[in-house]
Amino acid sequence: MGALGNPALVLNADFQPLSYYPLSLWSWQNAIKAVFLERVAIIENYDKEVHSPTLTIKLPSVIALRNYIAPRRSPAFTRFNVFLRDNFTCQYCHGDFLVNELTFDHLIPKCIGGKTTWANVVSACTSCNVKKGRRLLKYVNLHLEKTPLKPTSEQLQQNGRNFPPNYLHETWRDYLYWDTELEN
Repeated sequence: MGALGNPALVLNADFQPLSYYPLSLWSWQNAIKAVFLERVAIIENYDKEVHSPTLTIKLPSVIALRNYIAPRRSPAFTRFNVFLRDNFTCQYCHGDFLVNELTFDHLIPKCIGGKTTWANVVSACTSCNVKKGRRLLKYVNLHLEKTPLKPTSEQLQQNGRNFPPNYLHETWRDYLYWDTELEN
């Protein structure tokens, strides 16, 4: 993998990832810039180096912010966060889906006064969404997996840990899964 493909895992000042899903990554260029601006500390490095006329530096693989950034107390209401809250599962048929295979559905349809809120919106596959249409659940043969609630930021982070990224560098593992049970 070339230098262009060597992202740095970004940890908060408490050594927890800023985000699990999507995983908090910076390009190697942004990581090095932050090092020189003294905004981050290098925790781990790749074996690869970059060179300037006067300097050689190993590419950072794990960096930690010098100043703690408090997580948002209340997560933003976004389509992606609804899917993450629901673990990318259709709340009607209970199947697992990719982001681009999900829609969100209003339990009380907008056409009869339903609002776009955490308590009224759930993840749904296209088939179930079409089946439900603009009707209330009591008029169709669909049942919710769980009552939709507004999640905390911590709940979304925990759900995000269930979806590891496609690429995990070995130097990241100690910082991403430090509280999981170790294998024998």
